[in-house]
Amino acid sequence: MKLRSSALTDIGKIRQENEDRFLREDDLGLYGVADGIGGLPGGAEAASCAAGFIKAGFKARVENLSALTQAASAAVTELGDQINPSFGIGTTLTFGRFRDGRLDLAHVGDSRCYVLRDGRLTPLTEDHNVENEARHLRAQGKHVEVSAANRNALTRCIGQPGLPAVDLSEFPLRPGDRLFFTTDGITRMVEDKELEKLLARDDAPEAILRTIVDLGLERGGYDNLTAVLVFVDEVP
Repeated sequence: MKLRSSALTDIGKIRQENEDRFLREDDLGLYGVADGIGGLPGGAEAASCAAGFIKAGFKARVENLSALTQAASAAVTELGDQINPSFGIGTTLTFGRFRDGRLDLAHVGDSRCYVLRDGRLTPLTEDHNVENEARHLRAQGKHVEVSAANRNALTRCIGQPGLPAVDLSEFPLRPGDRLFFTTDGITRMVEDKELEKLLARDDAPEAILRTIVDLGLERGGYDNLTAVLVFVDEVP
């Protein structure tokens, strides 16, 4: 499989620290993002721990992405017991392994992975937040009220007590696909329809990412902004 990739992170205009991390390991076929939970001490440490644990697992040729992700969560929980014992620490984690003509995807939290195929942008993940949880419960016939204040609150994260459920999926790849991993510092500033147009540009991955991040900054840069873009040029 022939891939081209780029990654970019920016602290934004408001935050005092960049609590985002990214995975871009071309030799491992590993790409993704982690977004340390704001409002708690240790967000940057949580994201770094999770991303580093996943990278180490890939180098050790761990095959079970669910077990690896849950082990990363346990490592973040243990770190939280040391640096913030009262409340712990947490992070999102969305990453993928490219191999054998497919993307194996693991996801916890509200960072995202999209695919641009034939000019159309499609999300491959669903945010683990109160609003989506309520939507699923309503589909089961349950009555659930959600306030505007907490609709985006996370319902799953890396570092939570116990082991988080991990969303796993396999996505068959085609030549021309573009995979986009991003934190919510971008998706809250740039609409999906805008991302669709920007990701379809006839530019190199790094130029496209620079344009997207700059747009988020122009609109306030209220959070850290991080993304990884992978072009699939050839598939075996």
